[in-house]
Amino acid sequence: MKDLDEARREINLCDKEIADLFTRRMRAVGDVAAYKAAHGLPIFDAAREDAVIAQNAEKVPEDLRPFYVSFLRDMMRVSKRYQSKLIEGLRVAYSGVPGAFAEIAAKKIFPAGTPVPFGSFADAYAAVENGKCDVAVLPIENSYAGEVGAVLDLMFCGSLFVNGVYNLKVSHCLVGVPGATKETVRRVFSHPQALDQCAPYLQKNGFAATECSNTARAAKEVSEKNDPAIAAIASEETAALYGLSILEKNINEAGENTTRFAVFSRSAQKSAPQKHTAFILLFTVNHIAGALAKAINVLGAYGYNMRVLRSRPMKNHSWQYYFYVEAEGDETSPDGERMLRQLAAHCDLLRVVGHFTPDAEPPKGEI
Repeated sequence: MKDLDEARREINLCDKEIADLFTRRMRAVGDVAAYKAAHGLPIFDAAREDAVIAQNAEKVPEDLRPFYVSFLRDMMRVSKRYQSKLIEGLRVAYSGVPGAFAEIAAKKIFPAGTPVPFGSFADAYAAVENGKCDVAVLPIENSYAGEVGAVLDLMFCGSLFVNGVYNLKVSHCLVGVPGATKETVRRVFSHPQALDQCAPYLQKNGFAATECSNTARAAKEVSEKNDPAIAAIASEETAALYGLSILEKNINEAGENTTRFAVFSRSAQKSAPQKHTAFILLFTVNHIAGALAKAINVLGAYGYNMRVLRSRPMKNHSWQYYFYVEAEGDETSPDGERMLRQLAAHCDLLRVVGHFTPDAEPPKGEI
């Protein structure tokens, strides 16, 4: 057993080494924060943290392992706070007004960022292209209403990359001014998709529907009109923002109502995520019989499973279409590069828009 002074000298030496290593580590964390800001990636990555802890915990004696795991988690918490400080002010474009589901998604994905509202999907997308904002969070699909074609068209025509796709569960509420009840309501304002998702509820209650550009704008209008005969379909968060009362919750037809939001940025990730990778392809095929079938067969031949295949009309070319594919796998691998080269032989246009982890939910970690 060492005496007290000798033990303390040993601790002092270790503390000096730890201070040097801490500085090196945090400089590297700063580089990670810069990369995430440039590529529209969230600070918290649960899978990465769990992998680091599992890998490093094996390197210490078993009796110290629980304490080392706690030490690692504390260090990671500090790292996330530092990243958050560095990324503060990240400007996140979305379409709508405060309280829109897109703003809720933006805040969940980038809790340290600053949400910036725009009047349309195109304006939010352009704000990233021209540098006014760093990233855009835009919806690409709803589990009930289907694809958001306007955003897919921007993806096809624009220059941005998708570096993440996140699922946000949507729970629609009937909201009205204080004092209103479901019995006083005659007309309901909301976005067309929300009205569609709640159509059976509206019909059952005999409510007339009025379309608005988004759910938050509908709530804002109901608040301004201050009329118990009108209500809006919106979220609980939006109701609170505009001082409205919740008249009934969970009124959407589909109990599982989820919207997928994509994060757009000016730069593509240099490599695909290591776990559960998927990628987005946009292409047009040659005007040759069977070209689409041949293109799809190339993906299958290399073992890439298509999760999504859609066709969309090209706006500037009547009766011509482009194709949107989400496929499982890493297209940056040697096999992926060969697949893309072979696929290009059947395509007039071929572009990898980005890659992401399928079925991801917005980060929930502590910042």
